[in-house]
Amino acid sequence: MNAPLPSHLKFDMQGLILAIAHCHAEDQLANALTPAHWETLAPYLQPVALTQSQMLFSRGDVDRTLYFIEAGNLSVHYEDSKGRVRLAIVVAGSVIGEAGFFSHQPRTATVQAGSACKLWSLTALRFSELSNRQPEIALGVAMASGAVMAKRLANRRRRIAST
Repeated sequence: MNAPLPSHLKFDMQGLILAIAHCHAEDQLANALTPAHWETLAPYLQPVALTQSQMLFSRGDVDRTLYFIEAGNLSVHYEDSKGRVRLAIVVAGSVIGEAGFFSHQPRTATVQAGSACKLWSLTALRFSELSNRQPEIALGVAMASGAVMAKRLANRRRRIAST
């Protein structure tokens, strides 16, 4: 799934914080967390690098990982009997995987890198640990991610793009 991290890629919270601050997409991640909160959250996250066209996850996968997008863009699509149907492009400063994270249901769509991407993953287990140790930060993550999901579900065109 994940490409080995190239040595030239730098992963730190500042890149993600800036991506969130500069995102103006309809489904941007509203940053309720301070830079200090993000630094506290950092040990619970794992960096993920994707090359262009690499799959992040497929429709039907059972996985509750939430991904924060630092750089690049991801194509959300599903494949029906007539081929691939693009549902949305998700850009840096947002999240992907929110529906599975909250619902405990299989992924509703396939997500593939539209360009080289830098992501941060938060597994359900690490979120549980965060909830026990840093409940204020866990609540902020849940509320911000839930708000993204609500925005996507309210938009008829992108409703099914909630993954």
